[in-house]
Amino acid sequence: MDSEKRERQWSSRSVGTAWQHRFFYLLIRLGGRWAAYLVLYFIIFYYMLLRPDQRKKSEYYLRRRFPDSGPVRRWWQSYRMSLELGKVLIDRAAVGILGPEALSVSLQGREELLELVGEGRGLILMMSHVGCWQVAMATLRCLETPVNLLIQREEGDIDRHFFEHSDAGSPFHIIDPRGYLGGTLEMMGALKKGEVLSVMGDRMLGSDRSSVSVRFLGDEMQVNFSSYKIASATGAPIAVLFSRKTGPSSYELEVSGVIRVPADLGRSKEAYRPYAQLFTRLLEEYTVKNPFQFFNFYDMWNNDDKG
Repeated sequence: MDSEKRERQWSSRSVGTAWQHRFFYLLIRLGGRWAAYLVLYFIIFYYMLLRPDQRKKSEYYLRRRFPDSGPVRRWWQSYRMSLELGKVLIDRAAVGILGPEALSVSLQGREELLELVGEGRGLILMMSHVGCWQVAMATLRCLETPVNLLIQREEGDIDRHFFEHSDAGSPFHIIDPRGYLGGTLEMMGALKKGEVLSVMGDRMLGSDRSSVSVRFLGDEMQVNFSSYKIASATGAPIAVLFSRKTGPSSYELEVSGVIRVPADLGRSKEAYRPYAQLFTRLLEEYTVKNPFQFFNFYDMWNNDDKG
């Protein structure tokens, strides 16, 4: 499979239309998160009942996480997974519309993160599309260090990030992976200044040349190893940070592990496979504890044309 085809497997664009998003934003302003939650239950039921194409998007993951489930249970699992995603999107919007006080967020490992930043080599925060990663980003002020966010935003995407609900602008420096050399020079420059670089470890960006095969939930998948290569070149540690929704109004962030990539590993992708595999092992442990807070709705394991 060529890189262009692989990149089309996932999309950052929302399923909903612009007016549907505005409707939910209005509900949050007028009635808070609970009013939006109430409508959400019916919307998700509609999608699960009458839009099998949307339900199928969750089944790539669910059939690996719950291989013994029958059709009825699989339908319920798809509903739960989509409902949890909807709640996360509402919570994300609420942080931007109502303010950070709309949610209670605890950070497990704050002192560890401060120590890593204090090493002076920069810090790579490796996150995943689990829980509400944008809630995690909203709490990074405690590091008192500039934060750079590697993010790919598709043209026409109407789903707002939490900082786009105000005129204050982004609190982060955005790096586009579609820029020159995939943004590598910007990323390395930020780390050399001792800053924080936030990346996603669970999606393939860029060409096949930057991919390495690892096992996740029993099957092979491709992930980008550029972050591990940059860590080797700069000496920056990698902190794996996952978030989870722990209650109606609460989230927990946890440093699940620290990955240190040795210096000067070179260009061979095989040199970086063990570190990419360590990340996916931590991610797999997360899905065991939080099976319905994993939000990759595409076939991550589709590594060739058989998909």
